[in-house]
Amino acid sequence: MNTDFIRMDGIDPHRERAQAILAAHPSVRALIGRNPWTAAIAAGIVALQALAAFAVGWAFPGGWWQALLAAACLGAFANHALYVVCHDATHGTIFRQAWANRLVLLLADLPNVTPGSMAFRGYHLLHHSGRSHYYGDPDIPNEWEARLVGNVWWRKAVWMAFFPWLQIARVGRVPPVKLFDGWALANYGSCLVFALTLWHAAGWSAVLYLFASFWFATGLHPLGARWISEHYVLKAGHDTNSYYGILNALALNIGYHNEHHDFPRIPWNRLPALKRLAPEFYEPLPSHTSWTRLTLEFIFDPRYSLFSRVVREPAAE
Repeated sequence: MNTDFIRMDGIDPHRERAQAILAAHPSVRALIGRNPWTAAIAAGIVALQALAAFAVGWAFPGGWWQALLAAACLGAFANHALYVVCHDATHGTIFRQAWANRLVLLLADLPNVTPGSMAFRGYHLLHHSGRSHYYGDPDIPNEWEARLVGNVWWRKAVWMAFFPWLQIARVGRVPPVKLFDGWALANYGSCLVFALTLWHAAGWSAVLYLFASFWFATGLHPLGARWISEHYVLKAGHDTNSYYGILNALALNIGYHNEHHDFPRIPWNRLPALKRLAPEFYEPLPSHTSWTRLTLEFIFDPRYSLFSRVVREPAAE
């Protein structure tokens, strides 16, 4: 088992690859832009989740296990797609106006019950600006976190299950993000009102369904392997990986992660076109085709641990 992160020198490879791709394929510039239809997709998914929560609450009042089952089989996929909407709104690839993208962040976060879209916006931008730097990238686990989990299978399973909450423990290690400005307070308040309205109209099992949908979308579930597939080292020398499996259809192409880091201003629906335009740059890179298989490999393969991450020193750039 690794007892330290994978230390590497050199600059972030995404900058160099993006420049090389633009030199070889100038038409890639046409993919950069915005997709306002993403907001309509978000509205549709929010409406679907509200109806599903009402249905669970009315059909199974007090039915906790039915709520959990429905969340694992349906709700997790809906909430995960809304996280991708938040991701695109964060990068400004939905609307031109910053305030409009933030309204989408508020909308897409409603079914999560646990508000976090505004915090996600700040910390995800840090992930891009400080990628692979221990004190700049909140996506890298804490050293104590990695030592505690080790390569023991059940600890890795517990870590995946509580991943949404363990991320909070990293915020003190990276530059601060505004958590109590007007937009953040609107985020907290709108999620609270949404959850209380559902509770009043359909009972607590409706709210449990939404909360479990949020948890499964980011935790111990095949969808939770997304967080492993993106930056845990699959092949030496490569610290970002893409996923090209069938779940991209439900996950709004979030699996095209190398492509996204190369060109974060390309909206989700155009990322497959980027790969098709520059296959010689992307096909040789390591990638995943199954989040389910990756979940099992990460948990049971002792070669995988939280130390399976590349860390670069800022001075190297």
